[in-house]
Amino acid sequence: MKILMVSAEAVPYAKTGGLADMVSALALSLHRAGHDVRIVMPRYYAIDRSALRLLPEPMGVPVGSLGEQWTAVYATELPGSARANGGGLPVYFIDHEQSFGREGVYGSPAESDFHDNPARFSVLCNGAFQLCRKLGWFPDVIHAHDWSAALAPVLLKFVERRQGFGGTASVFTIHNLGYQGNYSKDYFPVLGLGWEHFFASGFEDWDRINFLKAGLCSADALTTVSPTYAAEIQSGEHGFRMDGVLRSRSGDLYGILNGVDTEIWNPAKDKRLARTYTARTLAAGKALNKRALQQRMGLPEDASVPLIGMVTRLTDQKGVAEVFAPTFGCAYRLCSQIALQFAVLGAGERWCQDEIRQLESKLPNFRAYLGYDDGLSHQIEAGSDFFLMPSRYEPCGLNQMYSLLYGTLPIVRRTGGLADTVQNYDDKTGGGTGFMFDYLSPQSVFDTVCWAVYAWSHRPDHIAHMRKRAMQQEFGWSVAAARYADVYEAALKKLTR
Repeated sequence: MKILMVSAEAVPYAKTGGLADMVSALALSLHRAGHDVRIVMPRYYAIDRSALRLLPEPMGVPVGSLGEQWTAVYATELPGSARANGGGLPVYFIDHEQSFGREGVYGSPAESDFHDNPARFSVLCNGAFQLCRKLGWFPDVIHAHDWSAALAPVLLKFVERRQGFGGTASVFTIHNLGYQGNYSKDYFPVLGLGWEHFFASGFEDWDRINFLKAGLCSADALTTVSPTYAAEIQSGEHGFRMDGVLRSRSGDLYGILNGVDTEIWNPAKDKRLARTYTARTLAAGKALNKRALQQRMGLPEDASVPLIGMVTRLTDQKGVAEVFAPTFGCAYRLCSQIALQFAVLGAGERWCQDEIRQLESKLPNFRAYLGYDDGLSHQIEAGSDFFLMPSRYEPCGLNQMYSLLYGTLPIVRRTGGLADTVQNYDDKTGGGTGFMFDYLSPQSVFDTVCWAVYAWSHRPDHIAHMRKRAMQQEFGWSVAAARYADVYEAALKKLTR
């Protein structure tokens, strides 16, 4: 099949979260399976044009009431995509200085959400169709990712099918239902749709426009990033007001667990580690990496206490209030009452960063790096004994899968992709791959960490077997890519009904 991925992000070019990893990894896996896959995304200010190839002639993009906008198109090939018979995976960048010639993908520190995002992503989505015309390449499937690309399936359904894309189906992937692209309806004219489509397309949302809702209503097939999350978002608790729309489209909604790039996340060949290791050399490898992590974080070099790792965005979704809040969070109690160490890597809400600095000043067994450091994220996965991930909700999650592959046992809330990837510890048989709780509260996090520490101290044989079992889990992309190919086929069949 010919597949066009439309996304605001893709590694290694622009990334704010797991969306960027998923787009590139899925595209690469489908490419390796023989499909003709291409990615189109914006050329942000931080993406160096000198490393790209300029396509000849400018490209005109109709942007609704803003008229035709002239753009350049740059191209390259996704790293690692070249095949023996030649032909890497093309990545195209729409270059429009007014829209994308600035720092940030969706916003900046000065403007958390760019006010002109509707116009910016109208350039991306309308530009995707113009790019196909420019290339003379018409895809079987347009796969749009998250709210910023949700206009693409809407344009396909209401405009472009009558203009050369009659054989193209659309698939829309929800990466996080909490982010919907909700703006004043004054921006609707820039999208390239007539007002007669305001309600029919699904854009109308309490007299505003909602990009994600429009994608949910208009795409031929819907996917999200884990089976449990697909079920959860059809409930009022996790549906962010879209549960009714999702229930009405339940027959077109597929939950497909994200994979992991095991070329990057593999303890047997991870050059960021103090010592690589496999399941057979796990004990010695973990011990050396734990000591190296303790040294780097300024923790006492002590093999006799468990080390809890955490790599996270410091936002409410990740359950950080229950861990770090100054009046009721459990981190201080854990570190002052239990013999353990705590290593944190993350950035986000200011209050949380300030409280983490306070905890560091009070607790010799608590250390943090505020910001992001890719090498340190690998070292925390390898050097920790347990990995804490108490998410309020988690569409898929990647860190718990990284932890399992590195023999680090996750401590997680039973939600979304966490529920699909972690098997709860059975203290009678030693079965499982991690420790789980259901209700998110400071006490439940505290109790579950204590449960894990108790097993560490009193059932080391269980911990050893769980670690080996964790490292044997399969999280590669080939299975997920095959399932996406099935969804593409189902979407195409809808066109012939």
